[in-house]
Amino acid sequence: MANNKVGQQTLKLNSHPKIIATASIVGPKEGEGPLKEYFDMVLQDDYFGEKSWEKAESKILRETVKLAVQKAGLTPEDIHYMLGGDLLNQIISASFAARELKIPFFGLYGACSTMAESLTLGSILIDGQYADYVVAVTSSHFSSAERQFRFPLEHGNQRPPTSQWTVTGSGAMVVASGGEGPCVTYVTPGRVIDLGIKDANNMGAAMAPAAAHTIVAHFRDTGFLQRDYDVIATGDLGKIGKDITQEMVLKEGYDISLVYTDCGIEVFSDDQDVNSGGSGCGCSAVVTCGYFYDRLVKGEIKRMLLVATGALLSPTSSQQGESIPGIAHAVTIESMSKGR
Repeated sequence: MANNKVGQQTLKLNSHPKIIATASIVGPKEGEGPLKEYFDMVLQDDYFGEKSWEKAESKILRETVKLAVQKAGLTPEDIHYMLGGDLLNQIISASFAARELKIPFFGLYGACSTMAESLTLGSILIDGQYADYVVAVTSSHFSSAERQFRFPLEHGNQRPPTSQWTVTGSGAMVVASGGEGPCVTYVTPGRVIDLGIKDANNMGAAMAPAAAHTIVAHFRDTGFLQRDYDVIATGDLGKIGKDITQEMVLKEGYDISLVYTDCGIEVFSDDQDVNSGGSGCGCSAVVTCGYFYDRLVKGEIKRMLLVATGALLSPTSSQQGESIPGIAHAVTIESMSKGR
């Protein structure tokens, strides 16, 4: 019997896995944004001492995991499993980092939803008593993502107003069966939703229907309402996707406007020339592991819903004229165990 299943999509985590430490490393542009004081490290350049952007991204992820584990007072040998992924083909940033870290590794691909996906699965492992310590991590890099999904930077192509700026950075969380820290109490895995958007420069519109579907499913499954949350934060919808999501959720009877924000809007300021906002696996990761985690620990946020969103496209699918399916996973994080 699935005794911990709530409604159609949601799981209740009775042991309330604890996020005992987080770490975040970001690139120079992110370090110039409004959240710079919340990041553990701001790089001086996008190469991080490596010869390629792809190698730099893997190093960022690896060093973020090491820093999070160190902040938890642990060593890599203490971590039972590492769950992570990134945007690059065959998730080479995460898998090559795992090669060096030597932690048993689950490689995940949920596009930009991977932070919530890894946190969801890691928390389930803890709640099911299959592990005492896990690390959930993801990363992205502006230059490596541009080269893979759009155009080489040397091309100098113009970016339309709907486009978003892939965050260079990584966020990692150490989730434990005991200790002190914000708790994971509910998870709502999302469904793949596709309303036919084909424009790879309008990811917000492609992912918004999935975000709205997951938020509504979470409300219906748990009985929570928007007033039960201090913050509802989607992953990287940007300005356009956020507006679409808010409107779609409102049509289902839930007005989330007073508590709703988007990590892609939070991470950059309006004068940083990022068009619709931030994006990438690292977007929700660094904002959550830095800014929101700090506020949860201080008790400024009692309960938040992280809804990381992902566009499930590839260069091949785009070139073949396919539409862009979206996915969104929701995780309830509480500053203290409330139960329900």
